[in-house]
Amino acid sequence: MKKQQQYVDKTYRLMRDEAPLSFMLPVRNSRRSPLLWFDEEKGANRALRYGANQKSPFEDEQDGNVIVEPIIFEDGFLTVPRTNQVLQKFLHYHPLNGKRFEEVNNEEDAARVVDALTLEVDALSEAKNLNIEQLETIGRVLMATDVSKMTTAELKRDILIYAKQDPSGFLRMVSDPEIKLQSKVQMFFDEKLLAFRNNKKDVYFNLPANKKRMMTIPFGEDPMYVVTSYLQSDEGLEILEYLEKQLEG
Repeated sequence: MKKQQQYVDKTYRLMRDEAPLSFMLPVRNSRRSPLLWFDEEKGANRALRYGANQKSPFEDEQDGNVIVEPIIFEDGFLTVPRTNQVLQKFLHYHPLNGKRFEEVNNEEDAARVVDALTLEVDALSEAKNLNIEQLETIGRVLMATDVSKMTTAELKRDILIYAKQDPSGFLRMVSDPEIKLQSKVQMFFDEKLLAFRNNKKDVYFNLPANKKRMMTIPFGEDPMYVVTSYLQSDEGLEILEYLEKQLEG
């Protein structure tokens, strides 16, 4: 036995954060506003037109007595009753569906909120359980500053705030194997073993017996990223080991 189709009221919303008080959706195909839907079975684009007195949203299935009515989103929303199936179908096929507006789906909205909250909880839990060494490592990379001048409470506060504001970015950061090296590179600069010159265009050694230029930063590149990458290269590994010994000494 064929299951009977259920008709329900549907609500649609504009997709940008600040919706206008009133937004009028294009309702007929024109050169200025092409309303076409590609029919896979027929292999052709079919023109759309909203006719309140029609049974189909496609022009080629409508009669010659079409009453075209405006479609207006008020305060960013439009509610279509289950009795207006032609409008629901028109909105389903509309080329701006998924780009300018979308159907409200409470279950999907709730799932997205749950996912976002779960991600935030995971990030805050990860930040809360960092030991002091990990806090300093993440702090150096996040704030690019001498974290030794911050109290443990200040450092933990700032990292918890970051984890709350950007949970996915924070979780990526704590699982990144390069973070420790980036932190160590920041320490080389904090401890004055290395120094930037010429508006961070050049990196120089700043050791009692070595004040030579180590490298030049390519234009437009992030200086810390470039230095970290260089110290992982075959050419830079020996320098990395040397700087690590200086740091320990």
